[in-house]
Amino acid sequence: MITPVILAGGSGTRLWPVSRKSFPKQFANLLDGPSLFQRTVDRVIAPEFTEPTVITGEDYRFIAQKQMAEMQVACGVLIVEPEGRNTGPAVLTAALVHKDDPEKVLLVLPSDHQITDDPTFREVISKAARVAQKGMIVTLGIKPDHAATGYGYLRVEGGNDDALMISQFAEKPDAETAATMLQDGNWLWNSGMFLFRVDTVLKAFETHAPELIGPAEAAMALGEEDLGFTRLNAEAYKRCANISFDHAIMENLQECAALPLACGWSDLGSWQALKDIGDADAKGTVSVGNALAIDCEGSLLKSENPDVKLVGLGLKDVVAVATDDGILIADRSQSAQVGHVVETLRAEGAEQADGFKRCYRPWGYYETLSLGPRFQVKRIMVEPGAKLSLQSHVHRAEHWVVVNGSAKVTVNEDVKLLTENESTYIPLGAVHRLENPGKLPLHLIEVQSGCYLGEDDIIRYEDIYHRAEVA
Repeated sequence: MITPVILAGGSGTRLWPVSRKSFPKQFANLLDGPSLFQRTVDRVIAPEFTEPTVITGEDYRFIAQKQMAEMQVACGVLIVEPEGRNTGPAVLTAALVHKDDPEKVLLVLPSDHQITDDPTFREVISKAARVAQKGMIVTLGIKPDHAATGYGYLRVEGGNDDALMISQFAEKPDAETAATMLQDGNWLWNSGMFLFRVDTVLKAFETHAPELIGPAEAAMALGEEDLGFTRLNAEAYKRCANISFDHAIMENLQECAALPLACGWSDLGSWQALKDIGDADAKGTVSVGNALAIDCEGSLLKSENPDVKLVGLGLKDVVAVATDDGILIADRSQSAQVGHVVETLRAEGAEQADGFKRCYRPWGYYETLSLGPRFQVKRIMVEPGAKLSLQSHVHRAEHWVVVNGSAKVTVNEDVKLLTENESTYIPLGAVHRLENPGKLPLHLIEVQSGCYLGEDDIIRYEDIYHRAEVA
């Protein structure tokens, strides 16, 4: 049996404005249907795989849990990193979780890649697992079909019928070098997918990155089980170096293997990559969501908002992506540079750099509908059975109007049930709580008024999600 280890803690910016720090691409709706994270989980639902181990960040733990629940898939272990330290510490932590079963084979998978041929993927994984079982660390290399400059490369040489031996790792090349690599025929793209036995990889860390072991073991030992998560200790984990598994381990091994994989793979690392896998019209333009292309050539048009019609007229080699609060228009050749856009927005203090109008919480979400100097209007959705923390505010009062579902409302000592078109008032300083006792999502409108309306004006007295110390 193979245990998948799904890495889901990244906060990618290369697909802004759809992917942002508060809701990154692995969980976003980039393609029709399930998220990339859900597609990754579904890919390893087969008899040869155990329940997956998922590693994600503090901000995404409830998102990952909810998306797996939507699939009705159980998670073997869900590890929460207090902060991202790259793939090296993440892989080591996963191995430590399973150290009591040293011969177990782990399959490390990024959660934000697209694969279209799952049967071929599983077939190659089975072959790679047999090589890993013999004590070899194995990576999957993608057979290149063009001279890509956005991937790392592996040079491979003859091995046996099961695997090729890696003789060289190369960083992302320039266009001329990539063309030479493609013509050479002995290079594969580095996919970031690995297989190994637990004891094999732990020995590799002891040899090549021993400085990571102490902090990772301490983070595990001092961590805690919380609401179905394994939360790593923050003080210990931040002592781990920020280093990739490739740099910490793979590039230092005397022997490591690769299996070529041709399965419709893409890391979806740019809008160009999304265009490449989309359904293009006769002129090579891909339209996604609420978008319309008129006489466009070689372009990508995508609108996330059903109320915003994105229309392209006479465009050539353009990427145009619209969300509720952000629009990207770029030359297609520059689509890999979108990360610089986010850096510029952060420098300007723009909220759109990292966050959306809709903010997800363990209990549901809220979104701002209108904001003024002393007022804010929000739409709030609470999942069935969920409840917000017991809290109060120092600077604002609130008025709640239920528009769909039922709400159990606590205001000081008063507890009452509200249904559609009913409302309640929460005075400034009142201790209050909102719950959804029903079986359907609760939707309400919240009107805030006061001198300060920031999200940090919350004093929590009780929180079932353990998000912060309570008063």
